[in-house]
Amino acid sequence: MRRAAGGPAFAVLLVLTGAAGLLASWVITLDKFKLLEDPGFVPGCSLNPVVSCGSVMKSDQAQAFGFPNPMLGLVAYGIVVCVGVSLLAGATFPGWYWLTFEAGCLFGIGFVSWLQFESLYRIGALCLWCCLAWVATILLFWYVTSFVVRGGFLPAPGLVKGFFEEFTWVLPLLHVGVVGMLILTRWWSFWTT
Repeated sequence: MRRAAGGPAFAVLLVLTGAAGLLASWVITLDKFKLLEDPGFVPGCSLNPVVSCGSVMKSDQAQAFGFPNPMLGLVAYGIVVCVGVSLLAGATFPGWYWLTFEAGCLFGIGFVSWLQFESLYRIGALCLWCCLAWVATILLFWYVTSFVVRGGFLPAPGLVKGFFEEFTWVLPLLHVGVVGMLILTRWWSFWTT
């Protein structure tokens, strides 16, 4: 069975996105514990009615699986860091491993997209640490997708492979840009008054 390893830049990207998500998950988990101890606790990132981490942490969406979401992040982003460090150490992985990793990234981007929608249109507040995890997950998803497509682990037409070889950076940039525009338009009146 064919094995593959990403280059050093890909490995570093995994370590950095995993570390960013891990940091965000860690801080949110600590703040969640403080909030459970003291319902009046105001997280440091609660800056105004829009950027209000406390409002997000108190929502039902903040524990979608019956436990605080950042606890899932501690595990998932920790795995991403381990994969990146393994690649930097010279590890290679078989195709099934990369497809499983891609499936995890697909779950992550789906979950993050749902959380973005809920934050913007149901909860009505943003958490800055959550936004960091969103950006990390978006970058992770598109670059891992590019890797598995270019490596031939995920079947795709030659045009798609060619696009990913030259322009992978376009997709995460567009994705983050769209989320940024949704945030701006959702709270345009707040930002301009």
